[in-house]
Amino acid sequence: MGSIDIVKVAIVLCLCVTVGTCHAREGKHLRYGKGGGRHHLSSEGLTSKSEKSHGHHKPPPKGHSPPKPPSPPAPTPAPLGSKNSTVFNVLDFGAKGDGHSDDSKAFLAAWAAACKVEASTVLIPSGSDFLVNPVSFTGPDCKPDIVFQLDGKIIAPTSSSAWRKGILHWIEFTKLSRMTITGKGIMDGRGSVWWNDVASYNLDQEDRTNSSLGLVVDAELDKMPNTKPTALQFYGSDQVTVTGITIQNSPQMHLTFDACTNLIVFGIQISSPGDSPNTDGIHLHNSQNVLIHDVDLACGDDCISIQTGSSSIYIHDVNCGPGHGISIGGLGKDNTQACVSNVTVRNAAISNAMTGVRIKTWQGASGSAQNIIFSNIQVSEVQTPIMIDQYYCDHAKCKNQTSAMAVSGITYGDIRGTYTVQPVRLACSDSVPCTGISLSSIQLKPVHSTHHLYNALCWNAHGEVKTDTNPPLIDCLSKGNPAKVPSKISSC
Repeated sequence: MGSIDIVKVAIVLCLCVTVGTCHAREGKHLRYGKGGGRHHLSSEGLTSKSEKSHGHHKPPPKGHSPPKPPSPPAPTPAPLGSKNSTVFNVLDFGAKGDGHSDDSKAFLAAWAAACKVEASTVLIPSGSDFLVNPVSFTGPDCKPDIVFQLDGKIIAPTSSSAWRKGILHWIEFTKLSRMTITGKGIMDGRGSVWWNDVASYNLDQEDRTNSSLGLVVDAELDKMPNTKPTALQFYGSDQVTVTGITIQNSPQMHLTFDACTNLIVFGIQISSPGDSPNTDGIHLHNSQNVLIHDVDLACGDDCISIQTGSSSIYIHDVNCGPGHGISIGGLGKDNTQACVSNVTVRNAAISNAMTGVRIKTWQGASGSAQNIIFSNIQVSEVQTPIMIDQYYCDHAKCKNQTSAMAVSGITYGDIRGTYTVQPVRLACSDSVPCTGISLSSIQLKPVHSTHHLYNALCWNAHGEVKTDTNPPLIDCLSKGNPAKVPSKISSC
């Protein structure tokens, strides 16, 4: 090779090295291409990791038919419960859903994962029965807008070993913000093992005659703690919605809210036998700004119970029965102060109940129940449709006391239907009369005129009858304000 040829070769080699170096430097500045994919240099040229992962190759040489691309692998979804998911299925956290295995830990694990993600969902899928022991789903560090999607069925344990002494709830949610329970699923408290006549709920007549079976049931009942738990409880939470679900057969109260604000409950069903003890439907305590509508409530106690510290309550389009009606109280037990105000109940149908709309307070109480409206209430076979009872006592005997709450500004309008014992009973305190009672469009008839019935009673109740009523109530209420009102009543 001549000297000229050697020079040519050297020049070519230098050009190659220079071009390669330029391309390498260029690659450093093309770390992210269009669309954000990370790029790198390889023996195949400038490619992205996303291209390599999807099986992309260099174009085939000219004159060759392109090979048929391989079928892409089936995409692998991110497991529910991973940091990139907003749906946390309890099955993915170990729940069995067979109705026998304890799924409590799986529920808590799913909750713990969802708690870290805003607007997440804990999914209880349909088609399974999940046995869950007493659990508490807690904040306050949870992200807001968590949805508890109940499409399946949750069942409570019936073994006494699952219930520690003094447990007050079965499923509890505490200190949460913007929390929703929704779905078409069921929470079944299986409360018959807590009720007195357990055999009559669980067993048919043939089974009840089997003494050995009856002994087993009675023995299980004897083991249960004296304190019956609430099925579903919210405590210290704000902006809570409960909709769609069914709560049934709670050992005691079905759905309770304590120290909560801004609540919406609609489209739910609550169901337990009419003689199941203390199985209130919805129970409000120290809670404000509450909307309850379009609910069906059948239970063994008050369909809705409104307790002290509750205010700004609006209830409409409610079906109640069997049960004890819609009640405010009992308020002021054990000489305590109680305060309830600004409650409206409209468009309710109450049937086969002990009372219709009721205010009940204990002797010795202080405080007030005021600004309460009951309107457009249809009653059917209710023992006493309209009641104020300031002598409330759930014991065989209670001590007579002179102090009492102030009950004032109570409106009853358009209350119609049938009763079985007494149409109206306004039994106010001897020392603290009820004031500002308004009655209008009251049309109540006895179911059976041959049965022993009581006439309407108004005791120390002051107010106005604004329309004709049936039965006539014009002489029942004392007109205007009482001549003497106690000067010192504990204010709220």
